[in-house]
Amino acid sequence: MLHASPSSFILKPAFAKIVCEPGWKWQKREQALQNYDLFYVWSGEGTVTLNDQAIAVSRGSCFLFRPGDHTSAIHNPQKPLVLTYIHFDIDEPVYEVPSSYRLLQDTLDFEYMLSRYVRLFLVKAYAAEEEARLILKQLMIALLREERQQPVEKKVSNQLTEVIHEIANYVLQHPGLTHRVEDLAARAGLSSRYFSIKFKELTGASVQSYIIKSRIDRAQHLLLHAGMNVTEVADALGYRDIFFFSRQFKQYTGKSPSEIR
Repeated sequence: MLHASPSSFILKPAFAKIVCEPGWKWQKREQALQNYDLFYVWSGEGTVTLNDQAIAVSRGSCFLFRPGDHTSAIHNPQKPLVLTYIHFDIDEPVYEVPSSYRLLQDTLDFEYMLSRYVRLFLVKAYAAEEEARLILKQLMIALLREERQQPVEKKVSNQLTEVIHEIANYVLQHPGLTHRVEDLAARAGLSSRYFSIKFKELTGASVQSYIIKSRIDRAQHLLLHAGMNVTEVADALGYRDIFFFSRQFKQYTGKSPSEIR
């Protein structure tokens, strides 16, 4: 679904956010599902059976039922399920489809998009269907991203992940500063060695490589769009030796700064 265009999503009238009654249950039907159903648990406890596999659910449990699936569900009457479900189809071939089930760890943005989808139709907002298709595409991307990033995210706590991404963003926003590994590690409250290991784990680059690349990327932008000459760019980005700047620039881009300008 990653490459499916938003216009290919066919919206179905079956969607809602509901608080299930104490005696609620989802009976298994002889006929399999005819379309996709995004099914999310906001709170409560229960069991969803998907193609004869029973799965215990609670907040963050998210299913993407597919055409041909057989489903049923029950819940704890003392802790009733609060659900959002959205039925839809896609009228073009899809090659990347999120897993049928996962327990979401980061629910804030996902829940916002679910709420907005339902609210668009409740208030009969202008261009509701067009925006709803965009939201559905975003929801599918969010699920695919969670699947592909989860093995990395599990290696460190969510808090540490956020701290390191914030520091990486700080480097991007201030490419002209002299960023020492020791100073960045101190901002994270970590030893230099541990910070360096986790930084590379989460960004895919060593701290030093990330710092240099952020400077070179900014240098390219300044040369192309800011009307600055090579000397001015080198000075703005903290280089005291213009020849060293030019050599490093060519190493990363394959061209000299003057060629880019």
